[in-house]
Amino acid sequence: MDNPLRTPPTYIVGSVDHALRLATMLQLEGRLTVAEAAERLGVARSTAHRLLQTLVYRDFAVQDAQRVYHAGPVIELAAHSHSETARLRSVSLPHLERLVALVRESANVAIRTGGTVRFIASVESEQALRVTSREGMVFPAQRTTAGMLLLAEFSADDLESVYADTEDAPDLGRLRAELARIRRSGFALNQGRSERGVVAVGVPIRDGAGAAVAGLSVSMPSVRYERERLPKLVATLHRTAGGIEADLAS
Repeated sequence: MDNPLRTPPTYIVGSVDHALRLATMLQLEGRLTVAEAAERLGVARSTAHRLLQTLVYRDFAVQDAQRVYHAGPVIELAAHSHSETARLRSVSLPHLERLVALVRESANVAIRTGGTVRFIASVESEQALRVTSREGMVFPAQRTTAGMLLLAEFSADDLESVYADTEDAPDLGRLRAELARIRRSGFALNQGRSERGVVAVGVPIRDGAGAAVAGLSVSMPSVRYERERLPKLVATLHRTAGGIEADLAS
């Protein structure tokens, strides 16, 4: 049986959600100032300061002499500012911001680890009705746009190995057919696979050898998705992915 759809809670405790997002930022990036935290969360600096101080108290963060916050003992093993993941994220963010300004929908970059996908960069649309940040979140790979793009690179044997020890493995026959369509088209369309009411379109980000290392996607409320926009949206995504790839290469 497949994993259930990711459903947002009916009531999110704002301060808890903000603190968890800050912890994720520290884990992925390694450093953060109060001003940066406030801007990223869209809150006052005083609020960001209180949140960061709480993370320090619980050892999720530490503060240096310049008042910059870093990943604390609880998460420091995952916080390497020079790691490939951190570099991919820092390179991608400016491109995501330009993409969001252009298409007016939220955009993400995600990587695969085994049978799951983790969102490492996310920029929200400014529209009132929008898909919120997915940064730091983990989903089953077969449920996400990026995951399907990355799984499409696998051979039949490699795909089986990904799900060999998974209790809730998907129907591999059906999955192979879907992945074959993605390989032929060069993009993935996700209509409610990971979250009801959300449509996402994505393309792969490739390294210098041509291997897909991440997925780039745009997510929108399903009520705003128009099939006629798909070709133009895919072309825009490919251009953005090309810009990310060029910056990674340099």
